Order: sequence, then C-alpha cells, then structure tokens
Amino acid sequence: MTTEFPTILEKFYYWEQTTPNDVFLRQPINRIWREYTWEEVGNQARRIASALKDLGLPEGSRIALISKNCAEWFIADLAIMLNGFISVPLYAQQPDDAMRYVLNHSGAEVVFVGKLDDPAHIQSIIPDNITQIAMPYEGVSTELQWNDLLTKYSPLAENYYPTLDDIFTLIYTSGTTGNPKGVVHTYRKPAFVIEHGMPEFNVKRKDSLFSFLPLAHVVERMLVEVGSFYTGNTVSFSESLETFSQDLYQVQPTVFFSVPRLWTKFQFGILEKMPQGKLDKLLSIPLINGFVKKRIRKALGLSRAHLILSGAAPVPVPMMEWFGKIGINIQEAYGATEALCYGFFNRKDDIRMGTVGKPLPELDVKLDENGEILLRCGSVMVGYYMEPDKTEETMVDGYYRTGDVGEFDNDGYLKITGRIKDAFKTQKGEFVSPAEIENKFAENTFIEQICILGRGLVQPLALVMLSESAQSHPKQYVHKKLKHTMDKINQDLKSHEVLNGMIVVKDEWLPDNGFMTPTLKIKRNIMEKYYQPLMEQYSECREVVWE
Repeated sequence: MTTEFPTILEKFYYWEQTTPNDVFLRQPINRIWREYTWEEVGNQARRIASALKDLGLPEGSRIALISKNCAEWFIADLAIMLNGFISVPLYAQQPDDAMRYVLNHSGAEVVFVGKLDDPAHIQSIIPDNITQIAMPYEGVSTELQWNDLLTKYSPLAENYYPTLDDIFTLIYTSGTTGNPKGVVHTYRKPAFVIEHGMPEFNVKRKDSLFSFLPLAHVVERMLVEVGSFYTGNTVSFSESLETFSQDLYQVQPTVFFSVPRLWTKFQFGILEKMPQGKLDKLLSIPLINGFVKKRIRKALGLSRAHLILSGAAPVPVPMMEWFGKIGINIQEAYGATEALCYGFFNRKDDIRMGTVGKPLPELDVKLDENGEILLRCGSVMVGYYMEPDKTEETMVDGYYRTGDVGEFDNDGYLKITGRIKDAFKTQKGEFVSPAEIENKFAENTFIEQICILGRGLVQPLALVMLSESAQSHPKQYVHKKLKHTMDKINQDLKSHEVLNGMIVVKDEWLPDNGFMTPTLKIKRNIMEKYYQPLMEQYSECREVVWE
C-alpha cells in the first residue's frame, strides 16, 4: 500500500488480484440475474478507462454520472478513478434547472448517461459541449456506446495510485433552499469513514448489500458503493420500482439502509395483508409468534439482515416500536454530505428511539448557543467547489455548521429537533420550529407527508399529502381521523404553535415537481410560495379542509 490507509482504488486492486472469481455485482435484467466477478468488473472498468483516456482530458477533469443504480454505475466510477478524474454524481430524479446547474457549475467534460425513465429528456438537458457516453440501456442514444467501447479498447494496464489528498468526488447537496452546492471530498475522507466507522457498523467480507437509493446520495455512495470496495461485499441492484419488492425478497440482504417513507410503505403493505387486530392476536400467542415474525421479515426481504439502518429524516417512535414487535429493530443514524455521512449512530444493542444515537469514534461535536450541531472529524469536506464564501460561512474553526438543531439527553444521545432555516415567525412575532410538530403526526398512517407552515399567519397550518392507506377508506372516515389527531396534538402544543387548521392537498409532493429534494426532504421555501394563496384562504379555518 502507498498510503497510511488504503484508498478505494488500492482496495479494488486487492480484490481484483486476490478474489478475481468472486461475485461482486448482481444486476437483474428482464428478471434474470447477471453476475459480475471482480475480474470482470476490473476488465470492463479498465476498458472504459482506456476510452476516457483517449479523449485526452487532463487529470482532475470532472466526469458526471446520471443513472439509476446499476452495475455500470460502479464500473464507470472505477473508470473515472483509474484516470485520476473526479466523479460528479447527479440525481436521476431532480428538476431540469438543478441538473443543468450542476453540469455547468462542476465544469463536467463528460457524462455517463445510463438507466433512466426518460433518457431522451435527460439527454436534451445536457449541454452540447459535454461528451455523452451511453450505458447499455434502452433509449440512450449517443455516439459513444458502452458495448462499442468495451469492444474497441483494450484494458488499461497500469494501476493509478491517487494520494489521500487528491480529490475523489464532488457530491452536490440536494438543494433544500437554493442551488445545490458541490461538496469537495478527497480520498482521505472515505478512508477515514471506513477506518473508524465500519467496525462500529460490523459490516464484514461476506455481507450482502442491496442498492436502490440514489447513488448520488452520500449514504448510498458510502455505505454501499465505497463500503463494498473496501470490504469486498456483494452488491445486488433492483431492476425497477415495479420489481423492487420481488428483488429485495430474492436478495435477502444482510445489510439494509432505507428512509422513513419506505418504512411507511412497508408497514402499509403488511397491514393490508394482515390487519392490526389479527397481527396483534397472532403475536400474542407464544407458540406461533416467532413463526409469524420470521414469515413477515422474509416476505419483506429482511430475514437475514443484521444491520437495518434508517436516515435522512426521523422515523416516528410509534413506527419503530411497531417494527420492533415483529423483530425488525431499526437503527437510526445521522450524518451530513459535508462530513461524508459520518456522525451519529444507534448501536444494535443500545437503541434509544427518538434519537440518532451517540457519536461515532473520533468525532468532535458541540452545540452552539442556538442549539446548532457543529461537527469536526477527519471526513469533513475540503470545502464547497468554487464557492469560498459559502465555505467560510459554513466552516468555523474546523467545525462544520450542519444547520440542524439538536439536544443531548443525560446519557449523551442526540435528538434532532429541527433545521435553523425551517423556523418561521408568526404574525404574533413568535418563532415556530415545525419539525417537532410534524413528527407528532406520525402516529396517523393516513398521512404520507406533512408540512407545517405559517410565516406571517396568526397561527401555523398543516399541509398534508394523504397515504395509500387513506385513499382506501371513505373520505368522511379519513376526515374524522385527521381531525382527531390534530386536536389531540394541539392540546400539547404551546399557544403560539397551535394549528389553526389542516389542509389536505391534491398535489403529490415529488422530486420531479420540485416540492421535495431527491433525498425526499421537503423544500419549504417552494411550499410557502406555491401554497401561500391557499394558506391565506384557510388561515383560520380551525378544521380539516380538502383542497
């Protein structure tokens, strides 16, 4: 090894040389699993690297990746690293203007276009001066085709050895309040995360991972892609949204990371087949409750999972308790793109619901006078690409200002209580932090998403997007349940926080239409602007109303 801790590429060379015939990647195509060994991944990556080299780009050139998760994503990323280039992952589902911004701001010279729902539309967004390389998926039409390049070029023979201080990637934030920012991470950053974090997560050589959350997101990139390069794990992909459940069932991964929205869908799917009353009854019978739990876990695809993580947003405590009763113990974690997702974690034998756990090793954390969480460790970013002013605003004495507000309990567990920029002032001049109020609504399974707004209003209002569960019940019944939940929560709120009403909206909040980030965080500034007339109309309705 050339460094004090191996880089991603050095670990890849190790697996390529010592375990060439072991399966690394598994890709379903038309319901048939295509398996790639370490040797084959290396062969393809080296051929694509030769093709990139032939373009004559200087070391450090930025190469973008726009694709859903697939084997070629990993292979293309390797090819980028093999040339000393810098990867720029983009979310396949994000507004056109955000995609154009990232491509232009990063100065990308080449873009890999892959597995997409509407590749022709994505390609129309890409500026003409950027060379496009098409991964082998339907609908991607460009001069440089993946399979043609594999045939035309010989594998790059030499091994490239980056230093720990060379730039590895630019990870653009999801942009909750403005344009995405390009977070600069060197090879030293993932090396730190793996060295100090992987032992805590207990991810080992024979673990099986399932990749479905966007690889442009820092957690999927680190836990699944980078983690597999370091540990030699097998990674399986999902073919499509329609086949997701079937793919997960077939894989039965040992490590699984998800977000609250999926846990909600899992819960709904279980209760649709087994109503709560029947489930409670079966779980109360000692002789069969173990069988019932095992059967449910296997049906979900989690029968073998020893590490079940959740992040990006809080999982409501009632939901965590519900899953715990069927033997699925969700471990919440917290990190940031700017710290390469290194942060807090609920250890398996020490889960405290409602918190994100305790700090990972070598993490220096403190709260400022406003309760903002500040982090300092070996994985904190170099800075924001081409934006020194924003870097200076965010970094204070080596600490990264997360923008999140939190508090520690007496035992050192961290609870996230909101975002500094989410707080708003009502007409009465009182500040409201919406996140904690929103979390209280989690007990109502009729609510898919909720957003508390009220800037300039007398009292806050709740905007609600209904869940699949709500849509299968009569409107009058759903209305009654929503009103009951709102009234119950209002009783425990401070006077200036009490909701003046709830509006059930007809829009679906998605990354595609700009209401949410690609990581499924609500864009409150967009919501405020779009729903302002509606909120003014119902500002004092004191009821549940339907748009």
